[in-house]
Amino acid sequence: MFGKSRKALVTGAGAADGIGIAIARALAEAGVSVIITASSARVEQRAEELRAEGLDISALMADLTLSGDVEHLRSEAGEIDILVNNAGMGTVAQPALQRRFLDLSESDWDRGIDVSLKTAFLSTRGFLAGMVRRGHGRVVNMASVTGPYVSNEGEAAYSAAKAGMIGLTHALALEVGRSGVTVNAVAPGWIATGASTPEELVAARNTPLGRAGSPAEVAAAVLFLASDAASYVNGAVLVVDGGNILQERKG
Repeated sequence: MFGKSRKALVTGAGAADGIGIAIARALAEAGVSVIITASSARVEQRAEELRAEGLDISALMADLTLSGDVEHLRSEAGEIDILVNNAGMGTVAQPALQRRFLDLSESDWDRGIDVSLKTAFLSTRGFLAGMVRRGHGRVVNMASVTGPYVSNEGEAAYSAAKAGMIGLTHALALEVGRSGVTVNAVAPGWIATGASTPEELVAARNTPLGRAGSPAEVAAAVLFLASDAASYVNGAVLVVDGGNILQERKG
């Protein structure tokens, strides 16, 4: 799947039961050397847990909404072959905000865009030039069905950010494809993580598969897009939602 030694950076990998750490595990199990990053020190604990499984994992802490932190991350991580922009939704310190549009403050809006879209902009800007220079790279952006395809009340900022992630994916795919770099996105639906609310888990039971997806199932999609096998896949959005957006009536 990976023709030679590769090095990856996975952002937003601080939660023990989240999508980010599942992606890091899948890549490392495929023989990739993986750096994980998050805005809290718990990312170090995640790295220790994966190293205990015999995987090649290291951790760097960074607030990816700050260009200075990203520049430091770039300096510490060095060149990478695979960038997975998974950071988003919220953090331990600042959980994801759900507030109706007319109740949103400017700072609420800015935070919603920053954590899910600005993080991808700054991280990609930090590492993409090296991929282009070396003539090979994979960027996988974690979008969502929320925004590009569907939405929920109280998620205007999140929806706008994730729709923007798709736009960023398309634009970059055109700009760097001839340089040997592909840029794709994964759009999960209802995925069972530690951050899932009871309401979300109920909604997941109304999908065509009758259940929520797992972080490992999202990671499998990322693993493919990051691999040499996906060399002619560029600018694509791979939906991982059990077919939920296909049905008009959802229970």
